[in-house]
Amino acid sequence: MAYLNVGDKAPEFNAINQDGDEINLTNFAGKKVILYFYPKADTPGCTAESCNLRDNYTDLLGNGYEVVGVSADTQMKQKKFAEKYNLPFILLADENKEVLKAYGAWGLKKLYGREYEGIIRTTYVIDEEGKIEKVIKKVKTKDHAAQILEAMQS
Repeated sequence: MAYLNVGDKAPEFNAINQDGDEINLTNFAGKKVILYFYPKADTPGCTAESCNLRDNYTDLLGNGYEVVGVSADTQMKQKKFAEKYNLPFILLADENKEVLKAYGAWGLKKLYGREYEGIIRTTYVIDEEGKIEKVIKKVKTKDHAAQILEAMQS
C-alpha cells in the first residue's frame, strides 16, 4: 500500500456524490481541499469524524478549505448518512474503489491478527494547485478538524 507524499500531484478523480452529481478534482481548482477517506458511513468512528468536521466546518471554510469525504458506500448510503447527520459537505460514493486506490487508502489491514483488504482511514490536504500539502495517517476521529488545522500550522 503506497501513500502519496507531500509535494506529490494529487490524482484526478471522478466519482458520484451523495446527490448523484459527478465530482472531480478539477471542480476544486484554485481551492484548498481536505480529502478524507473513511471506512463506512454511519459507523461510530466514521460518524465521530464526519460530525467533528461538520461541527468545525465554518472554521475550516474560514481557513479556505473545502471538505470532501470518500468511502466505498453507495450513493444512497452516502445520502442517508449526510441527511441523518446534517453533513454540509460533499461525500463521494467510490463503490469501484478507484479513488481509494489512487490515494493509497485501500489496502491490507489487520484486526485481531487477521489480515484483510479495506479502507485505511487517511486524510490528505490538497493545495490550490492540486499538490498534496499534508498527509494525516493517524486520524483522531473525535478531534479531526483541530488535528488538520494544527498540522497545517506546523
